[in-house]
Amino acid sequence: MNGAVGASDTAAGPDGSELDRLREIARRIRVEVIRSVHHARAGHLGGPLSAADLLAALYFHELRVRAEEPRWEDRDRFILSKGHSSIALYAAMALRGYFPIEELLTFDGAHSRLQGHPDMTRLPGLDMSTGSLGMGISAGMGMALGARLTARDVRVYVMLGDGECQEGEVWEAAMAATRYRLDNLVVIVDHNRLQQYGWPGEGPDGRTPPQAPGELVAKWQAFGWRVLHIDGHDMASILDAFARARAGDGRPIAIVADTVKGKGVPFMEGRFFWHTRPIKPEEYEQAMRELGEPVLGAPAPEVTR
Repeated sequence: MNGAVGASDTAAGPDGSELDRLREIARRIRVEVIRSVHHARAGHLGGPLSAADLLAALYFHELRVRAEEPRWEDRDRFILSKGHSSIALYAAMALRGYFPIEELLTFDGAHSRLQGHPDMTRLPGLDMSTGSLGMGISAGMGMALGARLTARDVRVYVMLGDGECQEGEVWEAAMAATRYRLDNLVVIVDHNRLQQYGWPGEGPDGRTPPQAPGELVAKWQAFGWRVLHIDGHDMASILDAFARARAGDGRPIAIVADTVKGKGVPFMEGRFFWHTRPIKPEEYEQAMRELGEPVLGAPAPEVTR
């Protein structure tokens, strides 16, 4: 299946081999992000790398989806509201079998299905076209409410950036989701504490994080959400949060996942200017070495279950 990785049986709890499998998939997502952005000579890096572990857990353990039937009506929905991180989503989808992994090298091309921001009119398997920050949670809330009204056992997951949580629309949707008691709605905040355009300060590279420590947890709680605060790079913690989120109590769920921008490539980690920029050949080779890729530029090896 062009190197696609199969989904696991989520009925059993995650053992050590399952955690190792998901960690390897996250590594593969990061490899494909670097490879694709380098080939395109454009694209985002920091945010896709910080979200890789969360996307691996979603697409290979949590989401009820069928790659071979992307419009299956009873599938769980996923919206990447921080749409500029599209290449990480495409990498996860390719590894899951939605399309050939080789197609990732068309990323950001004029006639590609894999645009710089997700376009659901081009690529089957996308539940929303995103890019305008703040809009994804509103659409996700509508999907969750629609699932309830049509009596479908569907869960909706929305990934936000922490900088994106400065948008007023996020909090309007947060207020309404609580009013409708949408416990089939899960928001995941990729809390990497860096944004492309922010205020100067004492933080990494002289930038102030978009949210103060603890601020996002307190805000989601104040809006009546059930909040789970986790390490977004610890696979066991991620899976535990998803399992806990399924035990609904009438409240929507916010998973605030602490992450590192550029995670997996040490010279990119915690540096805001790696939000988006081309990769020089020597940087590409260094990144691949740090990600443990044995053969530079060669097709990625197939990963087994």
